This record gives sequence, C-alpha cells and structure tokens, in this order.
Amino acid sequence: MQIIKYPHPTLRHKSKPLRKVDAELRQIIREMFERMYEDRGIGLAANQVDLPYRMVVINIQGDPAAKEGEVVLINPVITKQSGTAEAEEGCLSLPGIYAPVRRSAKVTLVAYDLSGEERTYQLEDLPARAAQHECDHLDGVLFVDRLSSANQLAVKDALANLERQFQGDRSRGLIPDDPAIATRLTELEKLRT
Repeated sequence: MQIIKYPHPTLRHKSKPLRKVDAELRQIIREMFERMYEDRGIGLAANQVDLPYRMVVINIQGDPAAKEGEVVLINPVITKQSGTAEAEEGCLSLPGIYAPVRRSAKVTLVAYDLSGEERTYQLEDLPARAAQHECDHLDGVLFVDRLSSANQLAVKDALANLERQFQGDRSRGLIPDDPAIATRLTELEKLRT
C-alpha cells in the first residue's frame, strides 16, 4: 500500500459510502495505519491510498505504540461546526508543502466504527482539524484548495514540482492514464459500496 501524491486523480474522486465491515476491510485499515505511521502522519483517508471508500484513520499522537489514540471513521459526516481557527497544515499526499488553513475550531462528527456501531464525536483543536482535513479528502478537496490567495501563490512552485514528478512517473508507465484509473475505482466501488 502506497500513499498517492498530488495531482493523482483519485485524490479528486468523491469517495463512496461503505456498506459492510469484513476481514478484508479490517486488513486494509491495519495497512492504512501502518502506512500513516511510516510516513509520520496523524491521519489518512482511503483515497490517499488509491481506494474510493469513505473511510479515514486518525491517531493525532502519530505514535504506533499509542493504540488507544487510533480512531477509525467509516462514512464520517460532520454534522455541526462552530468557531474558527487558523493553523498550519501539511498532507502526506502533498509532501513538503505546509501552509495556514482556516477551519472550524469545533466539530461534531458522526461515523461508524469497526464494530458497525454509529458513534458521535465532539472534537476541537487538533482532532477537529484532522477530522476536517481527512473528511475533505473523501470529497476530493485538498488543504491547498482552502488557502488564501497569498498562500496559494506561496505554494504554487511546490505544486508545480509535484505535477512534474507525477507526469514523469506517468510517462515512465508507473501511473496509469486517467480512464484506467476511473475504471479501476468504479470496479472497486462495486465490490464494497
């Protein structure tokens, strides 16, 4: 399992809700946590590992030994937002790019856990920010889309570098063309949604 990088088309794909939790999905979740920890992240959405599912893993401690901090959000929906806060964000799919993003300071989020139980989370500060960032991913929104004009200009060159790397990988046959990616995502959606 690899983390895909901007501007891979799956990052812009609106994820589909999951209908069931099974052994295969549990294995995917374990692998997502492992990948997130290897890349020193605190959250990872399924489409960041090229899967079209509405699923997120978060551990704001970013520590694989802190299992109590692991949260799995299946089909998450933010139902309430309040306040605003601005803080620097980065993203495993946009390596080396950091910029301040304005988000809600507090959120209420409803999601299913691995037991299939619906849970409600009251989040603020970093947990709220991480949840919003990852839920954005599920809708095909990246943190750079939320930057002010000045900050978008500041990351323009870094984004262009990632685009060149992506095109280079594609020209070497490492990344399929857009129609092949779309077909694969549709096939995966049929399996689980």
